[in-house]
Amino acid sequence: MIAGMPRKPPKGYFVKGHFVAYGSEEDAELKRTAKWDAEQSKTDLKKRSAHLQAVGEQLLSLKASLLQRLALPESLLDAVAEAKRIDDFEGKRRQLQYVGKLMRQLDEAQVSAIEAAVAEQHQGSAAETQRLHEAERWRERLLADDTALEAWREVEPGGDWQRLRALIRQARKDAQTRAAPAPGQAQRQGRAYRELFQHIRAALDARSADAPTAQP
Repeated sequence: MIAGMPRKPPKGYFVKGHFVAYGSEEDAELKRTAKWDAEQSKTDLKKRSAHLQAVGEQLLSLKASLLQRLALPESLLDAVAEAKRIDDFEGKRRQLQYVGKLMRQLDEAQVSAIEAAVAEQHQGSAAETQRLHEAERWRERLLADDTALEAWREVEPGGDWQRLRALIRQARKDAQTRAAPAPGQAQRQGRAYRELFQHIRAALDARSADAPTAQP
């Protein structure tokens, strides 16, 4: 450089009023940060897309009453109905991808409403399973112990006790006279055994509408 000539200013850019020269350590750090942010944003978008795809697939198993309550776009409802109809694996996969694409057009409130409906259905299914297990426990207890009838009065105080006792007696009698099942086969139960369960289940369902069910 010829003495006395002005130095060429370094090339760079400003960040919040601060000058950053190209090739400097600060420039390299800013580029690494920008690249990381871009990669994170891309990852977040992929995660969001996968989540919406999964939520969209859950629409296929949602009860009609809950689905109608959501007031979703017709295009999405039609896509879900079509996905239910398709049996071919590859065809169904492509249709579900289309459902996911339509899900990305929904706003956050609509997505949250779908998730709430799915959770509501799941909770209802769990409660249904719990009542079935409770009815089974009561049936086995009533068949095994005469004193269990006194505890059952708390569940069904106005029950048909004559019919209930008759079902218990007949179910016990059937169990004593029934032949043992062949190896690998389940024990077949008589009509009274099944009707006893139905009686118990109906009483538990009626009670659950007003108060928690009693535990045997």
